[in-house]
Amino acid sequence: MSRSSVPPEGGDRIDAPSESVLEPTSRAKPDSKSKPVASTSRRTDYAGAIYGSILAASVVATAGSAEAPSRREIIVLLLVSGLVFWATHVYAHLAGERVVGQAWSWPEIRRSGAHEWAIVEAAVLPAAAVAVSWFGMSVNTGLWLALGVAVAQQVVWACLGAARAGASRGQIITEGFVNLALGLIIVAAKVILKE
Repeated sequence: MSRSSVPPEGGDRIDAPSESVLEPTSRAKPDSKSKPVASTSRRTDYAGAIYGSILAASVVATAGSAEAPSRREIIVLLLVSGLVFWATHVYAHLAGERVVGQAWSWPEIRRSGAHEWAIVEAAVLPAAAVAVSWFGMSVNTGLWLALGVAVAQQVVWACLGAARAGASRGQIITEGFVNLALGLIIVAAKVILKE
């Protein structure tokens, strides 16, 4: 049995190339009108985007609690934090699923890096919100704008992931509210740290 055909506990990893999600489970006769049946379930994965959004919100919330940082410092902090957490996730993924006696391959490293890249991407919009504050807003207003953007994208990614996974309307709304609640905890922490 090949390494890619053995899912880890929890079944979260799909090593097969993503060109074809649906594979026929049996060979149908050429004149048959039957459609291929999915042997591998189609997965949606917005975890990196959601996680990256929470990370960005946390960075913004704590950046405003210290001595007044500059916009440039906040933007750099957001992007560097996203990159460091991305690299950490890539390494943890590779180390956690290491095959005994086998070195990592470049394709495996690239695949893992691409899979986790959403963590970095999630820092870009909050960083852009801070940059926009250079145009007539205070640094504090820019921080609140960035925090709002981070929480909003977290909720949107969670709802989009649920919808693309075929969740019911109630499940989508529940996931949206759960992620909103997580974001509001970070907002509350920012308010408390300000006082």
